[in-house]
Amino acid sequence: MSPASHRVLVIDDEPPIRKLLRMGLSAHGYEIQEAPNGRTALDMLAQNPDLIILDLGLPDIQGLDLLRTIRSRNESVPIVVLSSRGDETGKVEALDLGADDYVTKPFGMDELLARMRAALRHRLQMQGERPVFHVDALAVDLVRRIVKVNDNEVKLSPKEYDLLRVLVQHAGKVLTHRFLLGELWDELTDAQYLRVYVRQLRQKIEPDPERPEYILTETGIGYRLRAPD
Repeated sequence: MSPASHRVLVIDDEPPIRKLLRMGLSAHGYEIQEAPNGRTALDMLAQNPDLIILDLGLPDIQGLDLLRTIRSRNESVPIVVLSSRGDETGKVEALDLGADDYVTKPFGMDELLARMRAALRHRLQMQGERPVFHVDALAVDLVRRIVKVNDNEVKLSPKEYDLLRVLVQHAGKVLTHRFLLGELWDELTDAQYLRVYVRQLRQKIEPDPERPEYILTETGIGYRLRAPD
């Protein structure tokens, strides 16, 4: 699907930000729709945007409440949140409520475009998940449960494989500590358990575990598996 076919709903109360996004994204072939507040955004959901860019600081509806409402009405539309620098708690809550990614203000257009592409790819993958995942030298066969690096099979423990499987199923999306703990352990809430398995998994699949290329850390928030280019 070409960018020209993607309609992006920008929800932001700041005219300069909307102008920046309109000019920058239009130049890359996206069709832009704008909502200066939450109520207008909810009315515009009926137009079925392909992706939403949501600023959490809106004048009429709290951003997280709006995100919750949007996700209840549309389970599949990708949502990229714009967040204030250092708003770590808000980022985590937004991701747990169903946002696909976040970009911190001030942001660069290239970074935003990359996050948008990843969010769109993630949704397409979830709609028609491919059984074999490839990124550089890493290959994960979700049907046969085989993991290879440079065509050499890697032996993983059941929990290591489960962790990698969840990351693969959401490649390109930031997964919070809370989400991953809930997927892998019913009762555990200590992120230290997760860090142990991430470290072990990196030792087995990363070219340099100290400088990971596949499992990327979102400091204080969670992890992201690098999506194929």
